[in-house]
Amino acid sequence: MQLFQFVYNFLWGDLVKIPLPGGSSLGLSLLVILLIPAGIYCMVITGFLPIRLFPEMIRVSMEKNVDKDKKGGVSGLEALIVSTATRVGMGNLVGVVAAVSAGGAGAIFWMWLAAIIGSATAFVEATLAQIYKEEDPLYGGYRGGPAYYIHHMLAGKKKKSVVAVLFALSALLCWCGISQVVGNSVSSALDNAFHVPPLATAVVLCIPGAFIVLRKNVTVKVLNIIVPIMAGFYIFLTLFAIINNISELPGVFSRIFTEAFGLRQALAGGFGAVLMNGVKRGLFSNEAGSGSAPCAAASADVDHPVKSGLLQALGVFIDTIIICSCTAFVILLVPENITSGLNGMDLLQEAMRYHFGNAGVVFIAVTLWLFCFSTFLGILFYARSNVAYVFGDNWTSQTIYKAIALVNLFIGCLAAYTFVWDLGDVGIGLMTVFNMIALIPMSKHAVRALRDYEEKKSLEVAEQPQRAAG
Repeated sequence: MQLFQFVYNFLWGDLVKIPLPGGSSLGLSLLVILLIPAGIYCMVITGFLPIRLFPEMIRVSMEKNVDKDKKGGVSGLEALIVSTATRVGMGNLVGVVAAVSAGGAGAIFWMWLAAIIGSATAFVEATLAQIYKEEDPLYGGYRGGPAYYIHHMLAGKKKKSVVAVLFALSALLCWCGISQVVGNSVSSALDNAFHVPPLATAVVLCIPGAFIVLRKNVTVKVLNIIVPIMAGFYIFLTLFAIINNISELPGVFSRIFTEAFGLRQALAGGFGAVLMNGVKRGLFSNEAGSGSAPCAAASADVDHPVKSGLLQALGVFIDTIIICSCTAFVILLVPENITSGLNGMDLLQEAMRYHFGNAGVVFIAVTLWLFCFSTFLGILFYARSNVAYVFGDNWTSQTIYKAIALVNLFIGCLAAYTFVWDLGDVGIGLMTVFNMIALIPMSKHAVRALRDYEEKKSLEVAEQPQRAAG
């Protein structure tokens, strides 16, 4: 336990403290020290891709170029939906609430900035996952992710890379922990809103979960239905609340930008909390750099690796800039005297009650259920390639891991075991460290692919007038 706590503090604790005016300090964890410079580096080497190629991201998301004759094939859009299922989860509700609770309105600005920087990282890791993907002999289609491009860099023709195995095991550890968090979050939300007994929630959650994940290629089909509906419904209702209070919106933006730069907070010694809560929660929400989303990106059947990278960069935008912002605005549009002293889910529930009455509390419970359930399905899709890398291509290891995840989901519904939750945090922290070992050195391959893609696009544009004339 002491060793575990040491690793946890090393990854998530304040590794470096920078003194600030007003008596506050800026604590930097190892993950922030790794992810922010990596994101800035990826922004520069891709020519500020998230801003420059945003229209191209939208265009690529409209394509459906999966080879329907290839059994188990996943389109680029479907891969985006799978990764969005895990991003658009608890981070969009619990993460945003935690950022606002601890860092105030200004934390939202730093979440936005973390998302823009993170989208460049997401592009690089997803493009690398596409470049080094393999055909999947079990499920059909393709598989890959950091374990596979780490292997290519460090192991070459050898059977296994130690770092790649450590990444895969860290990922599997993390996702088992998240399974318990998912179960407990759903159970608590339904108990508070509808007084549903935890055991009933466990049964109702695990039976359809088992039916979906234990079948060969059902997960993507289910997520294709759940994710657009839940995200669309959530955005619609939160936009309704925002439009209903449109006159207050300029004041909210004023709070966000004023508090972001800590004019008031610096005097009170709290600027470090504002900045770091926004950055940390932004990184937690969009997952860029952790190496999870590339496991979905690698499965995409696209005609150029860069297309998958563009889609995953767009996924970060959808997650943080759109959905997280909707959550933040719903909270910040509530008069401060109503939410004063509240934090966590109590803050969000009170905000929803203000906008929608008691129905708002029910809405949040149902939303959390959908977000969490889709997260569970998404992480088990991610797990496929990592289980295969460590244990080989066999159904036994695939089924055992799914069964362990389902057991963790069931247990999480009944009680909160914080040790397992911390295991999830340690797992994603270690994933990030191992992913970064390969991401920066191999980023040149993603940049080379980007240049090739843009050159081909330029040629297509140049040839269009000739085709029209012909």
